[in-house]
Amino acid sequence: MRLDKFLKVSRVIKRRTVANEACDAGRVTVNGKVARASYDVKVGDVVEITFGTRTVKFEILQVCDVIKKEDASNLCRIIE
Repeated sequence: MRLDKFLKVSRVIKRRTVANEACDAGRVTVNGKVARASYDVKVGDVVEITFGTRTVKFEILQVCDVIKKEDASNLCRIIE
């Protein structure tokens, strides 16, 4: 699954276009490297997103194309 789509499906970022723009701006890293929106995420990847002065770091636990809102928190685990 593409990185921008995963960020939307997991509800880390509300809209896919916003996720795409964050990736293009270089604010998203995967396993310590700046990632493009087309990066293919896998289980075990560590994603870090910078929102202004705040940074969110999480590990991908599961990859699903469609998921209910209640179960979206099961897709990733916050590290920091």
